[in-house]
Amino acid sequence: MTQHWRLDDTRQTLVLAATGGRCPCVIYWGAPLSLDEDLAQLTASLTLDVTGGMLDENPDLSLCPETARSFPGQPGLTLRGDNGAPLNAAFALHAVDQTDTTLTVTCKDTPHGLEYVAHFALDPDTHVIAMTATLRSARPLHLTWLAAPVLPAPQHADEMIDFAGRWCGEFQTVHTPWSAGIRTRENRTGRTGHEHFPGLLLPCRGATNTSGEAYALHYGWSGGHRMIAEELPDGRRQIQFGHAPDTDPQPATEFRTAPLYGTYSAQGLNGCALSFQRHLRDRIVPWATPTRPVHYNCWEAVYFDHDLPTLMDIATRAAALGAERFVLDDGWFGRRDDDTTSLGDWQVDPRKYPDGLGPLIDHVRAQGMGFGIWFEPEMINPASDIYRAHPDWVLGAPDQVLGRQQMVLNMALPQVRAYLYDKIAAVLRAHPIEYIKWDHNRVLPHADAAQTRGTYALLDQLRASFAHVEIESCASGGGRIDFGILARTQRVWLSDSNDALERLKIQLNAALFLPGAVTGSHVGPRRCHTSGRTLDMGFRAWVAAQRHMGFEMDPRELTDPEISTLRDVTQWWKDNRDWMWHADILRLDSADTAVIAEQQLAQDGARFVVFAGQAATSDQIVPRPLRLTGLAPQARYQISLRNRDAVTALSRGAMPLKDGPLTLTGAALMQHGVRLPWCYPETLWVLEGQRL
Repeated sequence: MTQHWRLDDTRQTLVLAATGGRCPCVIYWGAPLSLDEDLAQLTASLTLDVTGGMLDENPDLSLCPETARSFPGQPGLTLRGDNGAPLNAAFALHAVDQTDTTLTVTCKDTPHGLEYVAHFALDPDTHVIAMTATLRSARPLHLTWLAAPVLPAPQHADEMIDFAGRWCGEFQTVHTPWSAGIRTRENRTGRTGHEHFPGLLLPCRGATNTSGEAYALHYGWSGGHRMIAEELPDGRRQIQFGHAPDTDPQPATEFRTAPLYGTYSAQGLNGCALSFQRHLRDRIVPWATPTRPVHYNCWEAVYFDHDLPTLMDIATRAAALGAERFVLDDGWFGRRDDDTTSLGDWQVDPRKYPDGLGPLIDHVRAQGMGFGIWFEPEMINPASDIYRAHPDWVLGAPDQVLGRQQMVLNMALPQVRAYLYDKIAAVLRAHPIEYIKWDHNRVLPHADAAQTRGTYALLDQLRASFAHVEIESCASGGGRIDFGILARTQRVWLSDSNDALERLKIQLNAALFLPGAVTGSHVGPRRCHTSGRTLDMGFRAWVAAQRHMGFEMDPRELTDPEISTLRDVTQWWKDNRDWMWHADILRLDSADTAVIAEQQLAQDGARFVVFAGQAATSDQIVPRPLRLTGLAPQARYQISLRNRDAVTALSRGAMPLKDGPLTLTGAALMQHGVRLPWCYPETLWVLEGQRL
């Protein structure tokens, strides 16, 4: 006998089936099926044949594939008993509870005293399915691996896209052809990582940014994680995500995965991106403020050299440029003159601030700005008072390799969390602080799930006490970006690179998962401190204006023309930030590989802005047409080039966009596109559109 269950929204259907009372399988996930679809016939149509060299029956690719049932691929669960011997579970279906938007499957292995629970929650508005797995045991067991509910990968896909990266080079897409065997990505750094963002795209054959079928997955966990994409000898494909193996080393009676978020799109990769952006922004992030103030961060202006008159001067200049929040970065505490000392000693340095932070904060607020401050709570320097008092608070061996001259506090210890809460809370209570930049500048000595849970607990405690304080997740840039940390923070520092050219691609790829409202982007120094590249103010400012805008240069270096340009772009961003907060960021399929382009479209479709970055010299002489997306074909749109003052003398043609607006239908803009003026590399065109 076969039982069936389904979840539906307007864009997708998910069908589970259980045969012979075994653990259910996902037998269908894709475009909506008819509500009267015969699911028994659907199941029958998907039955695999059996031929030579095979078992007499194909083992199930279930929600938790089981070794005990001769599953030929990677199992969804690997356990050891209290004596260290492998324990091979075989689950039987026990119960299924269903609502219109949720499905909870409970399976049991009675001889081993195990209960497995898979939970699916479908958001009908964002079209994201959140999936978790929980394992319970009658006695303590050792867990090596527990996958979130296991999903089949599409058969009509030729490749998968996952993400690599490095410091100042996050969100690099990696395209891997499907083939027999396993592709595994395993992150054992103990944080989300620059190197292995826990996301996977599964474009079906012929899919582009704007059209075709695609699937996307994200594992919402801020610690070590593992991804498995496997094609079995019989041709079936499976996807597994979970915590990195053996990161819960202590025996326990309950284990739980983080949520695995999934979505299906018939509108290409943009459909997946739209769902993730909306779900993160509208369902997960605990917003603390009703708007997005323009930031000024002092790090690249002064580094550790904190001098009160200098900082006041910089604050005054930043406010005059349009900044609305001043963030005091590393160097304000202990005896922090460089990165070798004082992490963990969260008291104001009386040498630099003899009257405390009050005079600086008062000055900042007098300029009309809010005040933010930097912490790196999970870290500790050996050269610190707190390390000398509590060396036993450190995670890992005493002789471990240091990272940025620092070690890691063991966040699983309640006394560590209590100490950090008291120190941070004391600073927040003493001053009108509205923002924390929360940093994490080294990998862990070893991956440890309890470390991540401890950090979550501290963040949850601070948010309960200081709900008005906004928190940014920074980890040497984009080393801790995921839906788990963003359930407790409101902003991410996408990359330590303020190089606008590098940022173009990082921001575009990150928007496959992240909305602009959470993504910090700053105007850096004229000569970038991480790449050495020199870029003009117009390019730097417009790239920052693509996301949550801020400044991080020394304003004292700016020329009058640079000041004028930065003020203009900043005012444009302020004028547009409210609708851009809720805009969908859509990737454009550029016919020119030298052009990196995106379109931010208001949710009501009434307006949009296109950012088209000339990242390199094109092969052809003049620009190819750039096709837009997501518009109403019959509607008419007025388009105008916002920064046409950037047209150079070498652009000599009589193009109407250089002089004023054009009016075209959505069909024309999407099918033919629009030609932009010729420009030098390292130029960003800004094309505004309004539906008439």
